[in-house]
Amino acid sequence: MGMRSAIVVGATGLVGSHLVQLLCESEEYVSVTALTRRELGYQHKKLVERIVNFDELAEADLDFAHEVFCCLGTTIKKAGTRENFEKVDLEYPLHIASLAKKKGVRHFIVISAMGANEKALAYYSRVKGKLEKELIEMEFPQLSIIRPSLLVGDRKEFRLGEKAGELVLKVMNPLLIGPLKGVRSIQASQVALAMKVIALHGNGEKAAIYESSQLAALQMPAVEEEQEGSREKMFDWTKGKKEEHTPVDEEVVFDRAKLKEKTLKKDDE
Repeated sequence: MGMRSAIVVGATGLVGSHLVQLLCESEEYVSVTALTRRELGYQHKKLVERIVNFDELAEADLDFAHEVFCCLGTTIKKAGTRENFEKVDLEYPLHIASLAKKKGVRHFIVISAMGANEKALAYYSRVKGKLEKELIEMEFPQLSIIRPSLLVGDRKEFRLGEKAGELVLKVMNPLLIGPLKGVRSIQASQVALAMKVIALHGNGEKAAIYESSQLAALQMPAVEEEQEGSREKMFDWTKGKKEEHTPVDEEVVFDRAKLKEKTLKKDDE
């Protein structure tokens, strides 16, 4: 598992920036390519930074990778129009997925949103629902859809609406239990970690959806400890030592004292 390669799209975003660093510092990945519109401001020996124009993205801009992580996303306010919003949150991810499939990428991991549904009343949720539906219809060998609730973390840009929601949920999170646990805000760094866990240890389903409460609970398994335990179960070293001790000490070693005694008696005769 230590020879993996990954492509991260949207690497300058809140989740994408965490994910790039996490993968680069991971022992499991030897190569991480970031497709981005501007420089990351982060350097690592494993990182290949590729500045691209998503309107002109071609198959040649993508190399083969074990996983493509799509972290693209914006807001309607920032996009300015619904047309621009759909370009970033719908058209670009679908185009990237199509190119990735042609390259033989087997696992496409994409950030959607909580409540995504193509029949939802809310426009934002409808767009995300349409994205999910069309990605599923592409029939990737493996597709993982990430549905976080409100993302929190240090953004490079200030978003008033999300900042207000973050403050409210910070107070409300402890009160959101049971079925409401899924709407708790979630740290972008935890979403990035969850995406890595899903890439390396996911359930292997052809199309899997991970809700925010699931993402919040995901952690890297303690692989080394499990292997150590399994070794102890496979080999009973104590038993092996006993088996070696019995035939050598009791059956093979000569009792020199008895041998000497018998020799002396023989000489006396």
